Amino acid sequence: MHTPTLDPRRWIVLAILSGSLLLISMDTTILNVAFPSLVADLQPGAVQQLWIIDVYALALSGLLVTAGALGDRWGRKRLLMAGFGIFSAASLIAVLSTEAWHVIAARALLGIGGAAIMPSTLSILRSVFTDAKERAFALAVWAAVFGGGMAFGPVVGGLLVQDYGWHSAFLLNLPVAALIVAAGLRYLPESRNPRSAGGRWDWWGVGQSIVGMLALAGGIKQLGKSGAADPLPWALLVLAAVALTVFVRRQLRVDHPLLQVRLFAKPAFSVAATAIFLPMVGMGAILFLVTQWFQYGQGYTPLEAGLRLLPAPLALICASMVAPALMHRFPIRHVLGAGLVVLAAGMALPWSFQQFTELGYPAFAVALTVMGLGVGIATTVASVTLVSAAPADEVSSAAAIEETCYELGSAMGVAILGSTAAALYRGNLPVLDLDGPTASSVQDSVGEAAHVAERLGGSVGQALLDTASQAYTLAITPAFLMAAALAVAAAATTWALIPRDLQPTENH
Repeated sequence: MHTPTLDPRRWIVLAILSGSLLLISMDTTILNVAFPSLVADLQPGAVQQLWIIDVYALALSGLLVTAGALGDRWGRKRLLMAGFGIFSAASLIAVLSTEAWHVIAARALLGIGGAAIMPSTLSILRSVFTDAKERAFALAVWAAVFGGGMAFGPVVGGLLVQDYGWHSAFLLNLPVAALIVAAGLRYLPESRNPRSAGGRWDWWGVGQSIVGMLALAGGIKQLGKSGAADPLPWALLVLAAVALTVFVRRQLRVDHPLLQVRLFAKPAFSVAATAIFLPMVGMGAILFLVTQWFQYGQGYTPLEAGLRLLPAPLALICASMVAPALMHRFPIRHVLGAGLVVLAAGMALPWSFQQFTELGYPAFAVALTVMGLGVGIATTVASVTLVSAAPADEVSSAAAIEETCYELGSAMGVAILGSTAAALYRGNLPVLDLDGPTASSVQDSVGEAAHVAERLGGSVGQALLDTASQAYTLAITPAFLMAAALAVAAAATTWALIPRDLQPTENH
């Protein structure tokens, strides 16, 4: 058996990469808490509000493939440092913003910086950790930091925003980014893909991937906002299908592809990608719906809502740290499949509790804990499997695919399962003794109902809020059950297709 040469800096590198990922993952959710303060200060219009929320994910999704390929050619460390330069400049623009369009531009630049940073972290990690067992542990830390950062974002944001205003959510990025750049310049090794050094840069492929991914992400988000009756999301999804089909066919032909789509021919790789994407569809929707339920159904402040989400990331971190030991001891297909089943059980618990008793926070706390354990094991094992299934010189493609599964899975969950919950909410509302426009606002969402109730005030407003809260509670648990079905489907795929002898924690 080949004994790999171990890089003495590898644990310092892991700490730097973890800090990079923590900053990016927190930035995806920290705005959820800062947003009301930002809207009150800058008073953006409805369209501007949508762009402030969505432009980060659109820029990130659209550029992941291109950034992964650019890192292979230009240097992954160099791209990571450039990404942090863009990220810091964008944060400074956001801090100094006095108009809504300033924030939109800053959020777009943050997405561009994030796209440069995220694939680079995985690519550098793969090149530094040459021992399979150590790499499994490093990827477990990576998964724990990514999941934990997304969940801790609202808590940290709430603590900052309530005392220092919405600017502080962006100001936090600057000292952290400066520290990471200083450490990264000293300790991170440079790495490239030798096969990408020659050959022409595939500008046609870049254009096709950006158009395809922007249209796909935009179509999914628009579907969640305007519903299936609006032709715009369907037009965007058709454009995405055409552009991405042309892109894939081109990548199979060219000598130096931007993305190694042939990786999907490996069962372990394709199943691992599925085992990230399908659970993220469910988790993205559930975290969105639960946060809404905490704030509008239970009357918690954003910070209180963020704190009550903590059982999920804490359980996720614990499970991620245990996952490598489980992978070393048991067949990978069983560990991944079991993690997905535990996740499905956690997703189904609120619906099960609702059949016997009135739902309250204790029920959700138990469900969030079980979900955290399941998703921690499943995503860690899937990440290790996906990265290990890719050859070392194709890890940037694997990283771009993994990040895309996280990003698009979460967006699709909010769009599809969030829309399902919204339809069920409207169906559960009784006939309201309100004028037409007011009743229509209440039917739009539980958030609008809360605003109407606040405006009405008194016993009338409280009665309306209670009615809307009950309708919303009855609406979200079937969506949770649908999310559980997706996790079960991923588990079935895992047991059916992952080779029985696959062991990515062993050196070959």
